[in-house]
Amino acid sequence: MTATTSPDFLAYDRSATARLVQAWLLTALVDGAFSSVLSIAFYHSTATRLFQGVASVLIGKGAIDGGTTPALIGVLMHITVAFSWSAVFLMLVTRSARLRALVASPHGTIKVAAAYGPFVWLVMSMVVIPLLTQRPPAITIRWWIQFFGHAPFVGLPIVAMIGAGPRSLSRSS
Repeated sequence: MTATTSPDFLAYDRSATARLVQAWLLTALVDGAFSSVLSIAFYHSTATRLFQGVASVLIGKGAIDGGTTPALIGVLMHITVAFSWSAVFLMLVTRSARLRALVASPHGTIKVAAAYGPFVWLVMSMVVIPLLTQRPPAITIRWWIQFFGHAPFVGLPIVAMIGAGPRSLSRSS
């Protein structure tokens, strides 16, 4: 059995942890910057207010006017979610030879990112956030901007950083 067909891709690739950390930190940074620019430049708000809004998912509506502490909790939540979705993708690519082959194909990183980023937004906005807040999602223009923005600003950093392993393995097999 070759490394590219093995169900335990990690056994053949010691850099998986490094790729996970790179994907996590790059995604947290890129998505945080994307959301902050949207908040400041287009929604005439602040980054503090953005992350207070993130914190309000866990600690309630009082976070919106809660100052620095809820904003820092929101940043921590954002970083944790970036790690979680990076780890989910690593697990998926680890267990699926088909996904590894797709990522390694021509333009595969972009193709997979175009699906994975919006998938992340769908799960977060349609399942996770409504479960935590007991509120249904509001499908507005801002929701759609996040939906499409998740391809380059969430999916791409995750797939590009974690997908480097499958490409290098397929060349060496």
